[in-house]
Amino acid sequence: MATLVKPPTAEAQPTSEGSLQELATLRRTTTPPMRRRRSEKEPRGWFVAALRLGVVVIALVGWELGVRAGLVDPFFWSQPSSIWETGVIAFQSGDILADARFTFTSTVLGFIIGVLGGVAIGLSFWWSRAYALTAEPLVIAFEAMPKLALAPIVVLVLGLGMTSKVAMATALVIVIQILNTYSAVKAVDKDLTTLMYSLGASRWQVFVKVVVPSTLPWVASSLRVAIGLALTGAIVGEYIGSNAGLGRMIQYAGSTYDIALIWVGVFTLAALSMALYLVVSWFEKRLLSNITHTR
Repeated sequence: MATLVKPPTAEAQPTSEGSLQELATLRRTTTPPMRRRRSEKEPRGWFVAALRLGVVVIALVGWELGVRAGLVDPFFWSQPSSIWETGVIAFQSGDILADARFTFTSTVLGFIIGVLGGVAIGLSFWWSRAYALTAEPLVIAFEAMPKLALAPIVVLVLGLGMTSKVAMATALVIVIQILNTYSAVKAVDKDLTTLMYSLGASRWQVFVKVVVPSTLPWVASSLRVAIGLALTGAIVGEYIGSNAGLGRMIQYAGSTYDIALIWVGVFTLAALSMALYLVVSWFEKRLLSNITHTR
């Protein structure tokens, strides 16, 4: 006798109409709309550059209109038209180019010496724990000391030339690099160094193969801060005493109440700092990418 097989009931079916509706509702609530995804895209570079330029143009136009309307005192703030005329004269005479070259050279030299010296000293702390514990408080004390108080002594000892400006730039950079590199040294993987020693590696081999590569990302990530500190140190040295430089030009313009020339120096210094920052940022990205690829 044949056995009749009952068709599966609605409860036994793997999918029902109600479950399909619930699944569709769940997808609508969890999947973000396409419009939201498009708004979260990274804006184009030309669009961001246009926005930045627009902000600068609006600020300058507002400044000029405020002076002409009597809302801004030109004696204290000058005006963009006067600053432009003064800047053209300064560039045609070549004085501001010579000052910018002086500041640029002292900043770059102080940056290079400070970074290399700070990294070398910070790495040397790995070799001796007693040496590191002895030197670290002294480095921190030097960092806490206001460099403006040391600037007159540095200028008196090293003179009004570029040497004192390089020394001031180096003084601001080297301490940050020492502390940053020492923090990287303390963060080196202890298990990896122990493994290297167990495999018969010498102390120098552990230093070259493990310690130095581990500190490179820390050093690279601090270069943008270091270039700003180097420029600050050079400007401070020029303010105290110098025969050239943008800081000397701004200090001279302030003593003669030439507000337009002050703004010319400030804008030139801003352009120089932006150029240095972009170059160092590019170098930092390249260095970090090379470190990542080698790993």
